[in-house]
Amino acid sequence: MAGIQISLAAARVNAGMTQLEAARQMRVSKQTIINWEKGRIVPRIPEMEMLSRIYNMPQDYIFLPCYSTKSRQEPERKSS
Repeated sequence: MAGIQISLAAARVNAGMTQLEAARQMRVSKQTIINWEKGRIVPRIPEMEMLSRIYNMPQDYIFLPCYSTKSRQEPERKSS
């Protein structure tokens, strides 16, 4: 059974962390955390594993904004 998926920002908030606290634990800049949460850049696999650990949440439950269901939908085809 698949788990509930939440965003990186929601996972961080649920863990009771600020962006700065998450950045310090991840040893990245606060801007990197912001960019991940906004889907501007994608964390690499080792970073996702670490995010999962510090947020105390399985990776399967976390999704990135750029990978949301809406962004994966196929574009509508125009009929001729």
